Amino acid sequence: MRITIKVGILVAALWILIKMIFFYNGWNTRELLPILVLLNILGILLAVSIGLYLQKRKDKKESVDGNALRDIKSAMTAGVPYTIIIGVFLYFYYANIDPGYNERQIADAEVQILQSLESPEGLQEIRESNQKYEVMGKQEIYEEMREGPKNLYNAKFTMTVSLLAMLVLTTVNSIVITIIYRKLIFRN
Repeated sequence: MRITIKVGILVAALWILIKMIFFYNGWNTRELLPILVLLNILGILLAVSIGLYLQKRKDKKESVDGNALRDIKSAMTAGVPYTIIIGVFLYFYYANIDPGYNERQIADAEVQILQSLESPEGLQEIRESNQKYEVMGKQEIYEEMREGPKNLYNAKFTMTVSLLAMLVLTTVNSIVITIIYRKLIFRN
């Protein structure tokens, strides 16, 4: 197995461990979620940069002359396994390990919708935002609006968006780290 893939798997396992520590200690609250997101971004950056660095050193020892595209590919082979592992983990996490998190998010969204519908200004604003709400009653609007959070806060949607976002971030990091390494660290 290539060193870059090993690095991606190792960093993903480390992030999963951190996520589970947060879960078992009860730190998986909405306020601490940005910390986990930032750690995930850091994980992608570490997987890409460490994987590419180790591959470049190996190539230098073997006298392999690589071009920038080869370096980007090497960086991606560290970031993509990380992305896939974390994406699949997030699906199982929100579907099986902590399904209550999404349920709490949906409940909070429903409370906000109800609060908006109870105030005359909020109801008027909602009716002005969409023409189909103009002829609906409060209960019909509520039923229609609560479908949004139900679709947004489910494990499949979370996995899909996470995979897409992490893949884009992996690609951008691979290009930027390759440029930095070629200009600063591994210049000939």
